[in-house]
Amino acid sequence: MEESKNINQQFLSLVLMLASACWQQLGKIPNPATGKSELALDHANVTLEILLMLKEKTKANLSAEEEKLLSNTIADLELNYADEVNKVKTDNQPKN
Repeated sequence: MEESKNINQQFLSLVLMLASACWQQLGKIPNPATGKSELALDHANVTLEILLMLKEKTKANLSAEEEKLLSNTIADLELNYADEVNKVKTDNQPKN
């Protein structure tokens, strides 16, 4: 994998750690401690904000591959976050 040579392994680990936490908070992967999927939208929002802050603070300091990794990770998580928020809103709508 040639591309990975241009990605700092510590940066990769940080992004993947935060992404993994966010996937758990979105209920998309089970919590390893409980084995259950648990939805925690407020926590997922905080984790997304951290990733967005990381993107802003590292602007112009990342390789093209690092920027792509971070941007794609954020985009995927934001789409899934919006989907889960919409599901909660729909579930909480009064039934006529």
